[in-house]
Amino acid sequence: MQAAATPEVYVYIRTVMSMVIGLSLARLLTGLGGIVQSPGKFRVYWVHLGWVASMFLFIIHFWWWEYRLQSLAVISFGVYLFLINFCCLFFFLCVLIFPTTIEDYGGYEEYFISRRRWFFGMLAVTYVVDFLDTLLKGKAYLAALGWEYPVRNAVYIVLCIVAAWTANRRFHAAFVIAGLLYQITWIFRLYDLI
Repeated sequence: MQAAATPEVYVYIRTVMSMVIGLSLARLLTGLGGIVQSPGKFRVYWVHLGWVASMFLFIIHFWWWEYRLQSLAVISFGVYLFLINFCCLFFFLCVLIFPTTIEDYGGYEEYFISRRRWFFGMLAVTYVVDFLDTLLKGKAYLAALGWEYPVRNAVYIVLCIVAAWTANRRFHAAFVIAGLLYQITWIFRLYDLI
């Protein structure tokens, strides 16, 4: 059964999505708060913090991006389920960045490298789902993003696969720096902020 895409339907869907996205942001902020509260408890790893910043930007951008849901003429339960699951991917990524405890590890570096397959595997899936989400909003919307959008997602997917398999700290450092810089410029260019 499908529902007409009325303003009430969008508000309902966005409210449920907001709850899951809010949990994701809360997880990131709570993790950062824990580092500030007990700075000596676990060794901080700057690459890990880079991915925290990247996820924060990705989530904020995603939330703004989802404003385009209004372009859908009809909302089905399948679309609703897809969107909620997309939000859940962000939550799981945030839980992987800041687990309940890392007491079994020597610090965030050891933890992050040991869980890289989970994190980067799920991040690669998120970029695939992001592309499907964009297609959901229509071919015209996808075309308006130009050639850079699908290339960007494909490059991120490949880099995530490499990051999942390698423990090379230089690669991880270069990936997070380049990824953050690109992400910032992409957002600024996409929304004509520069």
